[in-house]
Amino acid sequence: MLTVDIKKELNDFTLDFRLRHSEGCLGILGPSGCGKSMGLKSIAGLVEPDSGIISLDDKTFYSSRDRISLRPQLRKTGYLFQSYALFPNMTVEENVGAGISRRDKARRNTIAAFIKRFQLSGLEKYYPGKLSGGQQQRAALARILASSPELLLLDEPFSAMDTSLKETLRLELLHVLEDYHGLSILVTHDKDEVYQLCNSLIVMEQGQILCSGPTADIFRNPGNRQAALLTGCRNVSAIRKLGTRSLLAADWNLSLTTAVDIPDTAKAVGIRPHSLVPLSMEDADGLSALPGANLIPVKNPVVSALPFEWEIHLENGIRWTPGTNSRVSAPPSIPSWLRAAPEDLLLLS
Repeated sequence: MLTVDIKKELNDFTLDFRLRHSEGCLGILGPSGCGKSMGLKSIAGLVEPDSGIISLDDKTFYSSRDRISLRPQLRKTGYLFQSYALFPNMTVEENVGAGISRRDKARRNTIAAFIKRFQLSGLEKYYPGKLSGGQQQRAALARILASSPELLLLDEPFSAMDTSLKETLRLELLHVLEDYHGLSILVTHDKDEVYQLCNSLIVMEQGQILCSGPTADIFRNPGNRQAALLTGCRNVSAIRKLGTRSLLAADWNLSLTTAVDIPDTAKAVGIRPHSLVPLSMEDADGLSALPGANLIPVKNPVVSALPFEWEIHLENGIRWTPGTNSRVSAPPSIPSWLRAAPEDLLLLS
């Protein structure tokens, strides 16, 4: 169990970083400069907090009360930097073996095993400057895991890569994490990365944790406005509560019915663009008298093409994503109405 409860004064805000992590990969999602990397560096011992405690199982990494602050080398953590931080004057083989303290045949066998596992065979004598971005990442992961860390820390590992390489390496990292038996933490600002790689999630902004829990649950119900935006909800409106399960979405001038009672803490409503359902005029007429119809007229739509899907901007500001379409030259047919099912409405503080 990793336990973190620390504070640190930064330039623009106070980092208040708290978590308990006991299984799999934890994602920390937030915009650039929100303090997520600072939290990771505090765990690794690269930065010292102002106060609090950091412990892994029965080992205390840091305690302001007990005046404990273990050096990074004693924390048994593997830290993958954005730049990978390979030693430029060492070959791939030497880099992989850098974290292995023993000097014997078992060490050579371990290096060879990780070279093979990370598809670096034939590159043993290459220096980092001769490797591609993907090869550098694999070499860095091999070096980290060869040292048998108890905690794997991944700091924006795909931030500097182009899209095609990023997707390939994300799948490779997924396999690495599946085989890794320790705890891992991934810091990112990319919602797709965190959804694919992390079974649990923390969402941060300005040094504060907005929400935490199983990744799928937070995407399904982020709970607050900023977390909804960070997890990809592009339709968010302020609300005025009209009844127990009815509200006015003020920014869209729409009356909507919810599937659950609206809490007093709810200040906004969100609708994910892909959850809107297109309706013909006939279908809309049949639903119009029913409670929870939540019909949205499609007026003066603006159609824009994205690489593999379309985005429809309605006059009231709502965005609708009809779905994937590899033929961007063929725009989708525009319906007369859209429907937001009550169970798809996100109530946000």
